[in-house]
Amino acid sequence: MSNTSGRNQQVVVAGIFTSLIVIFIIRLFYVQIIEESYTVSANNNVLRYMTDYPARGMVYDRNGKILAFNQAVYDLMVIPRQVKEIDTLDFCKLLDITKEDFLEKIKKAKNYSRIRPSIFEKQISAETYATLQEKLFKFKGFYVQPRTIRKYPNNTASHVLGYIGEVTDKIIEKNPYYRQGDYIGTSGIEQSYEEELRGVRGVRIVMVDVFNREKGSYKNGSYDTVAVAGANLVATLDADLQAYGEKLMANKIGALVAIEPKTGEILSMISSPSYDPNLLVGRARSKNYGYLLKESSKPLFNRAMQAYYPPGSTFKLTNALAALQEGIINPMTTFPHSFVVGSKSVHCHPHPPIALEGAIQYSCNPYFCNTFRAFVDNNKFADSETGYNTWRTYQESFGIGKKIGVDLPHELKGLLPTTTFYDKYYGRHHWKASTIYSLGIGQGELGITPLQMANVMCIIANKGYFYTPHIIKKIAGKTNTTRGLSEKHFTKISETNFTVVQDGMQRVVEAGTARVAQFREVVICGKTGTAQNPHGKDHSLFVGFAPRENPRIAIAVMVENAGFGASWAAPIASLMMEKFMYDSISRPDLEEKMMKGNLINIINNTLEKKPENIDAQIIGPSLKDLLPELELNDWAVVDNELIEKPIYDKENNNDNSSKNEKPLWLDIFNFNIINRIEKNEYFS
Repeated sequence: MSNTSGRNQQVVVAGIFTSLIVIFIIRLFYVQIIEESYTVSANNNVLRYMTDYPARGMVYDRNGKILAFNQAVYDLMVIPRQVKEIDTLDFCKLLDITKEDFLEKIKKAKNYSRIRPSIFEKQISAETYATLQEKLFKFKGFYVQPRTIRKYPNNTASHVLGYIGEVTDKIIEKNPYYRQGDYIGTSGIEQSYEEELRGVRGVRIVMVDVFNREKGSYKNGSYDTVAVAGANLVATLDADLQAYGEKLMANKIGALVAIEPKTGEILSMISSPSYDPNLLVGRARSKNYGYLLKESSKPLFNRAMQAYYPPGSTFKLTNALAALQEGIINPMTTFPHSFVVGSKSVHCHPHPPIALEGAIQYSCNPYFCNTFRAFVDNNKFADSETGYNTWRTYQESFGIGKKIGVDLPHELKGLLPTTTFYDKYYGRHHWKASTIYSLGIGQGELGITPLQMANVMCIIANKGYFYTPHIIKKIAGKTNTTRGLSEKHFTKISETNFTVVQDGMQRVVEAGTARVAQFREVVICGKTGTAQNPHGKDHSLFVGFAPRENPRIAIAVMVENAGFGASWAAPIASLMMEKFMYDSISRPDLEEKMMKGNLINIINNTLEKKPENIDAQIIGPSLKDLLPELELNDWAVVDNELIEKPIYDKENNNDNSSKNEKPLWLDIFNFNIINRIEKNEYFS
């Protein structure tokens, strides 16, 4: 009995061992014969995994002209563990680097990974690549990775197009798609539409012999993944108009924005001084970026969306519309020929008694100071703070004091003071319209970007609504429906109230300060402005649209330190409108004057030239000139000290002798803005 039991136990044990052996054999057969992915892992020493970088999407203008395309370059990759003894001197000679550079790059690659490939030398030229490819078999562990970089054929629209840069460790941590050596859009369209433009990378597995030479795809590419090219974009820009505008703004400091009112499509966006976008492409990018960043004129600073300018007389339009809507005034309302607050007074040059249309035509300061006071201090409101909040809400509905939502990065919202701001300085219930009346004529604690100014013109042209200004029209051949671009945004102003304001703006061009803007019998609505500047000539400003009926273009032009609005801004704006509408110019003398006008000193720079002899002309003001926030009504910062200045509207010959107290907002905002600029926070 016991012998039988022992034999049974032996049979069971033998069965278990037999089963394990059979399972092991079956698994081994599966691994070695059927499941070939294990073979791939086992053969890493003879296989090379090549990243196929997708072609970045191209960018076209509204008429099909190329704004950005791709150019082939080559990255030299290294896998440190595979690097054997090589002729270092020969290798360094091929790449035109020193032995110290070689050792530093190898060390960096080892720190990243000894077994994973990383970039040893990026963006080598086609000539270097051709020479290197012939000798690459001598340098085991190195191989060439094809990829592309950007090329901008028109050398224009740098602030709109933006640029790309190598991803940082921080970006890689946040977004697992990116790997070391990848590029990403860091400004302009390149940043805003990065996901659409970048595409999807692929991987090829190639066989390599003992001489480091590729011998073809592994398993006929059955394990490869195909790269997907990025989507092509159609921009709203008119490339010819953009280039023309940049010529008009050459040797000037300021900004220009033109928008199609019926769609919100940005036709042109210019910040001057600018730079050639090709300077931030290729191996010289870092060096050139450093020069641009340190340049006193701040060419990387996009004044069109980030500079806060006092709107001056152009702000009278929205002030009037708010008062019309609230019933404070009507088209026939008149005011005394002066504005008086105690011992302070604001006067205007002689003109006949006028109602609203005439006040816009003659840009009468007392009229709009009185309008502002009649609104804010009106008895219909519980107090001045309530009146001011109501007035401010109207201004916000025009997109003033807040971000409009343009599809470009780094838009700033401007400055439109709150009651909390004034309460903090003056004390609650210790201020009223007479304390801050300069807001009514576009001075004081106001800061508006040229983009916001142009958008206000779209609203007035459309009589009460606007579409979000945007720069991309189509993505991969389909209408851009992202970001709510097709949604109408309405102001709080009734359509009927815009007629008298348009009448006044038409009179400004036909019989007012902007007569220089007339061309080809086109009915133009416009408004000039002369924004005060404590350390030099006042700033020249013009806003307008054309034609009045079925408007095709709305525009805002700001030229710093250029004097009257009619001197430079209005002519430039009218030339831009004529160029867009007729593709030709009927006033060549005016065009020549604007193009040759040099309002700043040109400084020779040392930027490295590109193969096509691309260079940049860097021109510009001091740091304080860069910051329009420093240009205040009665006070300004000069050499970090507050100085007092009179309110004086040169454009209208208005001698306004009133003196406001030092505005608190200067201490709160301006020195902080200077610090942000000096720390490069605006250019990150």
